[in-house]
Amino acid sequence: MDLGLRGKRALVTGSTAGIGLAAARALASEGAEVTVNGRTEGRVADAVNRLRGELPGASVAGVAVDLSTGDGCRDLIRRLPDVDVLVNNLGIFEPKPFDQITDADWLRFFETNVLSGIRLARHYVTAMRSRNWGRIVFVSSESGLQIPTEMIHYGMTKTAQLAVSRGLAETLAGTGVTVNSVLPGPTASEGVGQFIASMAAQRGSDAATIEREFFATARPSSLLRRFASPEEVAAMIAYVCSTQASATTGAALRVDGGVVRAIA
Repeated sequence: MDLGLRGKRALVTGSTAGIGLAAARALASEGAEVTVNGRTEGRVADAVNRLRGELPGASVAGVAVDLSTGDGCRDLIRRLPDVDVLVNNLGIFEPKPFDQITDADWLRFFETNVLSGIRLARHYVTAMRSRNWGRIVFVSSESGLQIPTEMIHYGMTKTAQLAVSRGLAETLAGTGVTVNSVLPGPTASEGVGQFIASMAAQRGSDAATIEREFFATARPSSLLRRFASPEEVAAMIAYVCSTQASATTGAALRVDGGVVRAIA
């Protein structure tokens, strides 16, 4: 299937690894002109070089800025003033007991996971609306529907993304600009891999055992019963960015391995 993305300018935030990198790869393979983003020049350069090596002839550039701050978002917008496709993938997580989550933690999570996407969408949507075409995707999580008790601050930000995504889609009713959320379930991202490896080392176990224990205790409703790959999530992101997905907007699209038991 031709996704109709050739020549479209796409920005994927937080895209030096994991779901973001996989999404950048999927979009670039469809002919989009992709900008990857991360906090450090080294990681951004590594991601750009990796994608160019994997996809000869692909149009891939990089911008190293910290989007968890207003200044960082303004810097990126200055360097990349217009895009056709915006994938708000940047996000942080950490397990922490509720009574140990400080005000600074709440603010840091909200500014990184929610405000970064709001700031970018607020800028890029104007030109998208004037062209009557654009795609905005918020990479949320099943944790936005089933708040994890071990990281309530993270779950809060993922729910907030759903609200922003739906509200923005409502404001664009009748246009060719779509806004959607994609909700991954437990995914073998770089951060998750490091977390699992750390847990295995602490317990004198191995990653496969920790993964089985995780799905038996923390996510027992999973039908997949394994971590999804970043590429499996990126396939949904690429599709919802495509011209083929023109009738999909205001939606929360689950790639959660069946973790969420509700039908709707």
